[in-house]
Amino acid sequence: MKFRVERDVLADAVAWAARSLPARPPVPVLAGLVLDASADNGGRLVLSSFDYEVSARVEVGAAISEPGVVLVSGRLLADISRSLPDRPVEVSTDAAKVVLTCGSSRFTLLTLPVEDYPALPVMPGASGSLRGDTFAAAVAQVAVAAGRDDTLPVLTGVRLEIEAEKITMAATDRYRLAVRDLAWSPEQTGLSAIALVPARTLSDTAKALASADKVTVALASGGTGEGLVGFEGGGRRTTSRLLDGEFPKYKSLLPAESSALATVHTAGLVEAVRRVALVAERNTPIRLSFSGEEVTLEAGTGDEAQASESMDATLIGDDISIAFNPGYLLDGLGALDAAYAELRFTASSRPAVIAAKESAEATAGEDYRYLLMPVRLSG
Repeated sequence: MKFRVERDVLADAVAWAARSLPARPPVPVLAGLVLDASADNGGRLVLSSFDYEVSARVEVGAAISEPGVVLVSGRLLADISRSLPDRPVEVSTDAAKVVLTCGSSRFTLLTLPVEDYPALPVMPGASGSLRGDTFAAAVAQVAVAAGRDDTLPVLTGVRLEIEAEKITMAATDRYRLAVRDLAWSPEQTGLSAIALVPARTLSDTAKALASADKVTVALASGGTGEGLVGFEGGGRRTTSRLLDGEFPKYKSLLPAESSALATVHTAGLVEAVRRVALVAERNTPIRLSFSGEEVTLEAGTGDEAQASESMDATLIGDDISIAFNPGYLLDGLGALDAAYAELRFTASSRPAVIAAKESAEATAGEDYRYLLMPVRLSG
């Protein structure tokens, strides 16, 4: 095998394919990255990886002079490729080794038995598509609320609900819930599907495909590929096994009515929460008291360090004092991507809902909602 490729092209492709390599592979070959310069690839170099859960595949342009397929250490190749000088890279095989030359830099890597490497799963048929930046922004808004406790795997996923021309994404860790509705272009009319995708995989994939004009989402509806979801865009493709289990019935958690609505400048509230939270010990809540035309934030009690700050707010409804985990509150505010935040309350002991507002007078959007459980105030 012998081919020549631009340094940045190789580094980007290796980074994409190597991102899902297992830290502790159950068998040595799963630490490898497949470099496929076969003649049947139409003059394209294909890099791929697979750990039986997540697969990644990317095609790039390369000048292939001798076709072939090799398997090399993925993490080592990633480290090498991003540290190379800005010169074309030549890769060739020499017996059981791969020689990588870039300018005056030369590396020799041992190969792994490519014949022992598992075949990548077949991509399910396309279900629909949407813009890469839209997909990435929506996933980021929702994945922030996904659980990180692997002993509760169903909560570490993002639920995708497809109904015709709308996708609803939802994630929860039991303390907060994020829901995002967005439009997309389905491949067939009346399409309906549900999938629970690992949040970490979905988040990494969406970020990597953010620059793609079109991202195709592929969900198997039965038969070959069932239990898989696939994403493809910009010459990159990934598949992931879906999570099993029953996702919480989250729609009933979103309150139909509110006793109070508060509008606050998002960036100002974020800065105030960060300042006041400096005195909050780990997992200690901060208190928000809404009254009239302002909100007062407080943290710390008794003999502890204390902080308070007030800022403008518009309140419609009853005065309310409520406490939140500051980190969870900041996650929700940071996901809004809007100048103003609307906080909807029913009671100080009931969950609040945060929604986006483009201006203080605008109606809050309903396409993104972040529900946050309050922390019970002592005394």
